Amino acid sequence: MKINADEISSVLKKEIENYQSDLAVDEVGTILEVGDGIARIYGISNCMAGEMLEFSNGANGLAFNLEENSIGAVVLGEFATLKEGDEVKRTGTVMQVPCGEALLGRVVDPLGNPLDGKGPIKTEHFRAVESAAPGIADRKSVHEPLQTGIKAIDSTIPIGRGQRELIIGDRGIGKTTIAIDTIINQRDSGVICVYVAVGQKGSTIAGVVDRLEREGAMAYTIVVSAPASCPAPLQYIAPYSGAAMAEYFMYKGGHTLCVYDDLSKQAAAYRQLSLLLRRPPGREAYPGDVFYLHSRLLERSAKLSDDLGGGSMTALPVIETQEGEVSAYIPTNVISITDGQIYLEPNLFYAGQRPAVNVGISVSRVGGNAQIKAMKKIAGSLRLDLSAFRELEAFAQLGTDLDKATQAQLDRGFRMVEILKQPQYKPMPISEQVVVIWCGANGHLDNLPINSLADFEDKLLNHMRSEFPEILEGIATAGEMSKEEEANLTKVVSDFNKDFSAKLPQG
Repeated sequence: MKINADEISSVLKKEIENYQSDLAVDEVGTILEVGDGIARIYGISNCMAGEMLEFSNGANGLAFNLEENSIGAVVLGEFATLKEGDEVKRTGTVMQVPCGEALLGRVVDPLGNPLDGKGPIKTEHFRAVESAAPGIADRKSVHEPLQTGIKAIDSTIPIGRGQRELIIGDRGIGKTTIAIDTIINQRDSGVICVYVAVGQKGSTIAGVVDRLEREGAMAYTIVVSAPASCPAPLQYIAPYSGAAMAEYFMYKGGHTLCVYDDLSKQAAAYRQLSLLLRRPPGREAYPGDVFYLHSRLLERSAKLSDDLGGGSMTALPVIETQEGEVSAYIPTNVISITDGQIYLEPNLFYAGQRPAVNVGISVSRVGGNAQIKAMKKIAGSLRLDLSAFRELEAFAQLGTDLDKATQAQLDRGFRMVEILKQPQYKPMPISEQVVVIWCGANGHLDNLPINSLADFEDKLLNHMRSEFPEILEGIATAGEMSKEEEANLTKVVSDFNKDFSAKLPQG
């Protein structure tokens, strides 16, 4: 085989022309100390605050403290295998999580990795975990209702799309149930739901996912799981990851609901990280910037202006109190950030009032703007009536003789309290809620024994669904009742009441 010298030189010239240097420069530091989910790193002096870092064992990290001679970082993953002297690389990017339709129906960790065994999540969409909240000019006033399906809330403490409504109360009295009922009630509303579980038992989170699957709600829900068993850095980052996943849909013009269950656990995880990184402790040992921890999260909830597509992100943060101590540090912080709170009271819960909403302390700062006209009309005075009833009830327990008008007000109050009771995982369409509360407010229940009201409600609604669906459809479609429709409803309820009363056992 003959090789021509000209051929060799032409090949060499071609290779030289096409040569490209792929020299990559990485900024690498070393671990000075590591443990309990945090690491102190030397040698990456150009690192940015909030930048992603890559540890030698494959775990990611987040630059947290930028100090004069070192970087304090949180380890978002396995830290037990890391040791002093291991290498740490800068990535030059901020932390991102996957977003998009591919996440619907999935259970993921705060980094977006699947936990449900359904295979990898295939998506091209990513969003930064930390992003700026929309400005005032980018927002619109909250005016569309977000129905929870819970009579006590939709009538007295209405929630609008884009609102931030705090759910607060002691442990084990139904805070998560309200959030789950609200998610179930979004079934046909087009609202995408993100449920962020922070610091809960793994079995509790599994139970929530199972309930959502049985109710058909996982089809439009993303569950971000950061249980008590996972490291504090992941519990700290989880709510921001959930908000980023919801923001993807909001900026596309969609409507989203974010449940952060619960933020008191996130604050505790943040306190742990801050104390380990030697940040100065303040009140209750929380660092001074713990208010910013929650404000920058909840400010991302908004009703966007029409120019930005009119999407919305509604937040339902959950805070656990100790012995009803609403004036503690974290509860007061979050109360001051949100647009109202749903306060659950242990005394009501143990007295059989479920959901145990204290209407006197609970408030919605959006109010009737987030209600349909029919509900606004009949429930306008309901909060005041229920608060007055609680005062009267306490007075009546003294055994004082009451005049006829006061006794009638008490009897009406007992009936209104009874019809606001509702079983869990059974959210009710707004048209049916309007009918039930209308019956109580207009005295159609005054002649019935209190223990028969639940049966009356069930049978009346079944009767209306089968015989008079046009009344329910009219309320749902128009959002209000004309005088003619109200007269028609009065006749239907009066006739049904006579039949129902006749079948009650006498005496």
